[in-house]
Amino acid sequence: MSEKRIGFIGAGNMATAIINGILRNQAKKAEDLSVFDLDQGKLALMAEKGVDTVASCPELAAKSDIVVLAVKPQNYDEVLADIKDSVREQTVVVTIAAGISIEYVRQGLGKNVPAVRVMPNTPLLLGKGATAVCRSENISEDDFKEVYQMFALSGEAVELPESQMNAIIAVNGSSPAYVYLFAKAMTDYAESVGIDRDTALSLVAKTFEGSAEMLRNSGDTPEVLIEKVSSKGGTTIEALKVLRERQVPEAIVDAMAACTKRAEELGR
Repeated sequence: MSEKRIGFIGAGNMATAIINGILRNQAKKAEDLSVFDLDQGKLALMAEKGVDTVASCPELAAKSDIVVLAVKPQNYDEVLADIKDSVREQTVVVTIAAGISIEYVRQGLGKNVPAVRVMPNTPLLLGKGATAVCRSENISEDDFKEVYQMFALSGEAVELPESQMNAIIAVNGSSPAYVYLFAKAMTDYAESVGIDRDTALSLVAKTFEGSAEMLRNSGDTPEVLIEKVSSKGGTTIEALKVLRERQVPEAIVDAMAACTKRAEELGR
């Protein structure tokens, strides 16, 4: 990564995950990162890592080449108004909140800043994130690579056009919750038949992990992998029959469509 300073407004889980990824991979020195948060406890934790902590949003924006807006969507108006006089025309601004568009950020700042819109997910906290990014038309290749690498260091990152950024929320942003719901149902069943819950959860989690590796590395499509697990007349076929009779695949598609619809409604 370059010698540009990266500043984070907000020191919550997502900002912490990004910073930890940068430091873990020695992509930047801690003193090249700055953070502001209203929570002094969070700032203290950052200071323990050697990260520069600042007293205000404008101070952070003024000293940073890249500003990451790691705050909730409802706080964007206030933050953008607070930093608009400190952000320079060449400052790269990164938004990681669902529904916040590049144009919305530019309007709030009153500047045509280069920007990157990002949709990460919570496994980023463990270095296993799945992140979608899109760039503004006026960002340099070097600056975009800098931002892209921030997320690629903590998992998988892919570039998409901004027109797909609301739809991708259903694919990677919200989807960990679908997996957890499935895991809960499987663990609930195991417990109901007398299997220790922790034992079942461990097996379920490892099954998800192994299945993900099969999807990534086997060279087979999901359809082929399903077929390979499903012996004719066997147990898996019976389970799949119930799931299909209950229209679980269709329900998942409908759920993802509802997720995208809500993202469009909340979009700015």
